[in-house]
Amino acid sequence: MSPKALNVRVTTMDAELEFAIQSTTTGKQLFDQVVKTIGLREVWFFGLQYTDSKGDSTWIKLYKKVMNQDVKKENPLQFRFRAKFYPEDVAEELIQDITLRLFYLQVKNAILTDEIYCPPETSVLLASYAVQARHGDHNKTTHTAGFLANDRLLPQRVIDQHKMSKDEWEQSIMTWWQEHHSMLREDAMMEYLKIAQDLEMYGVNYFEIRNKKGTDLWLGVDALGLNIYEQDDRLTPKIGFPWSEIRNISFSEKKFIIKPIDKKAPDFMFFAPRVRINKRILALCMGNHELYMRRRKPDTIDVQQMKAQAREEKNAKQQEREKLQLALAARERAEKKQQEYEDRLKQMQEDMERSQRDLLEAQDMIRRLEEQLKQLQAAKDELELRQKELQAMLQRLEEAKNMEAVEKLKLEEEIMAKQMEVQRIQDEVNAKDEETKRLQDEVEDARRKQAEAAAALLAASTTPQHHHVAEDENENEEELTNGDAGGDVSRDLDTDEHIKDPIEDRRTLAERNERLHDQLKALKQDLAQSRDETKETANDKIHRENVRQGRDKYKTLREIRKGNTKRRVDQFENM
Repeated sequence: MSPKALNVRVTTMDAELEFAIQSTTTGKQLFDQVVKTIGLREVWFFGLQYTDSKGDSTWIKLYKKVMNQDVKKENPLQFRFRAKFYPEDVAEELIQDITLRLFYLQVKNAILTDEIYCPPETSVLLASYAVQARHGDHNKTTHTAGFLANDRLLPQRVIDQHKMSKDEWEQSIMTWWQEHHSMLREDAMMEYLKIAQDLEMYGVNYFEIRNKKGTDLWLGVDALGLNIYEQDDRLTPKIGFPWSEIRNISFSEKKFIIKPIDKKAPDFMFFAPRVRINKRILALCMGNHELYMRRRKPDTIDVQQMKAQAREEKNAKQQEREKLQLALAARERAEKKQQEYEDRLKQMQEDMERSQRDLLEAQDMIRRLEEQLKQLQAAKDELELRQKELQAMLQRLEEAKNMEAVEKLKLEEEIMAKQMEVQRIQDEVNAKDEETKRLQDEVEDARRKQAEAAAALLAASTTPQHHHVAEDENENEEELTNGDAGGDVSRDLDTDEHIKDPIEDRRTLAERNERLHDQLKALKQDLAQSRDETKETANDKIHRENVRQGRDKYKTLREIRKGNTKRRVDQFENM
């Protein structure tokens, strides 16, 4: 009889997978099925997480049957595929695009939910890279106001702490988004992670512990070693032990013991609230230590092949990107030329309208002159008639010597009146003559303008040949034994006393990159104007104090690792 099939749902950061497994299926068989389905080869970073019957999150044991593990009984059984271990440097270690994407989505979600504390100015800059990773290059035509309204881009804490509207946040993010023009989506994800890995809480698994005095503390386990934090400050570790200083880890019931390489130093000992917490600490310590040592050895054949393949794919992408950039540049040139044509056409239309107005004014001037000439000619004709009448009257006066005195006086009066009328008409003719001369000058000017306007109209309606657009322009990850019994469990770790602590030379990206430093400084100044200090959290205050004292993640780690192991163990016991 075949074993009974069980339904399983595995949720990655961007997909849901469903499988039917057998009751005999091991954790590794399920894990292998997931990584094969999604095409992941950098398996050593990842694990399958589930919620146990007590409501706690735990990692599946690879070499144990799925059904024999304390998975919450549901149908289907629920698992989360997540990064369990983090690289020391994402730029140096992440090879595949799928690995990069899964890390990016997981870290982004941790920042947005405040699982990883991120200061406001860094949150906005990271949001701009997230938008580039999701939407590609900013396009002012399609990416208008409100485009990012449905994107979750900032921690709610950051939004609450600033008196800014959604539109103002969007505008701020869009401004920085435009800075990433032509950046590939994968490169935007990598830039996001390179900035995020400098955050103090990035990649740290925290566990509640106590020292011998019973002081409540936090143990932080990450890719670089073990750190001890005070209960109210998970940003600033107080004591640190790099992996290179540890030779053995073990636990007995709730007591966890770390044996340093320095045999003169006392054991580093703490207490966890439950045995299963010690099992998880042991598993994370073993995995992180193994990867720490593996990074300092030559790459395996499998990793070399992956890196070679990744280089080939990156080169192919780079060539494709260069082609795309050439095409984009050609398009920009064409759009610029098109805009120049449109501007020129608009100018031509304005010139045409102005020429038409000039032409109409010239034609109106000519009509007025013609009318004036007609009036002048009529006045001259009338003057000539009146002069003839006056001449006739003078002739009559000359001939009428024997005329009665009364008649003669009357005639003289008529002659005088006629002379005045003639003089009046003469004055009118002279005035009209002057007006006509003036109008003739204006008409000459108008005719010249008419000719120019007509020529301009002809030119404006004919596109020169050179304006036409040319048509043809040229680990497989080894199982980390958690142990199920509550008794003693001990593991020796590979050691090499010649390994240099990587923290000694590590600098934050902002410290190494002046442009990033300036961007964060500008963002911080912009946000300060709208900041509501009454909404500050404890982490905000701790971060501000650390910045004030010139501390950052790596400076703090260097400081807390100073001195011999014994001094640090004693310091821990006295906390």
